[in-house]
Amino acid sequence: MKESVDVQRREEGIAVITLNRPHAANALSKRLLGDLREAICQIRHDSSVRAVLITGAGEKAFCAGADLKERKTMTAAEVKQTVQLIGKTIHEVEALPQPVIAAVNGAAFGGGLELALACDIRIVSKRAKMGLTETSLAIIPGAGGTQRLPRLIGVGKAKELIFTAKKLSAEEAEQIGLAEYAVEPEALREFALNLAKQIVKNAPLALMQAKTAINQGMQVSLTAGLEIERLAYQSLIATEDRLEGLRAFAEKRPPQYQGK
Repeated sequence: MKESVDVQRREEGIAVITLNRPHAANALSKRLLGDLREAICQIRHDSSVRAVLITGAGEKAFCAGADLKERKTMTAAEVKQTVQLIGKTIHEVEALPQPVIAAVNGAAFGGGLELALACDIRIVSKRAKMGLTETSLAIIPGAGGTQRLPRLIGVGKAKELIFTAKKLSAEEAEQIGLAEYAVEPEALREFALNLAKQIVKNAPLALMQAKTAINQGMQVSLTAGLEIERLAYQSLIATEDRLEGLRAFAEKRPPQYQGK
């Protein structure tokens, strides 16, 4: 049986995670969630991985959200457990220490968009459609969508999209800041990989601390956020990479960061 999640580790220090159920619009089945959590766990502890790219197999869907065919067979208790599993898995993506890029190659609805929201940067194919459409199914986003979307695009616009269950085009997503870039479908993977390559040139410990400072700082007051930033900065002062950065600058050469 084909793996539901494919993981490719590239020489540049980039891990590419591909949701691999194109026949089911890469929907979040229990098996896929288990495979994704395993991949995330391995990458979290792999110091050779400096950036992560998440995408979907095929051209039609990034991730259609929950596997509704599978859900039809579940009891109410099983549905609750599965919704919690989706939420936990998406949170684990957000909690990865490395920068994570979502390359949204097609439809991203419900839990699929919630997965993209948990990534640090979103690049979308101009063919993609996306939305938190749960209210049209008599539920609400249950894997972080009601919390992450307003933090990204503002409360009023997030309420509009969730209340109306509107499906956005790639261009609309880019205009409101839901996506950083909307690119031609054939250029999506290369564009995302080039961005990841720009990221991995920089010091991995600094990237991790910058991500921590931004993510944690967004949840607190400015005063508390500045303290988080100060502590993150201080943790880097004694690193070998900081000294290497200074040497490379003085010697006018590219730095060779080791993550130490």
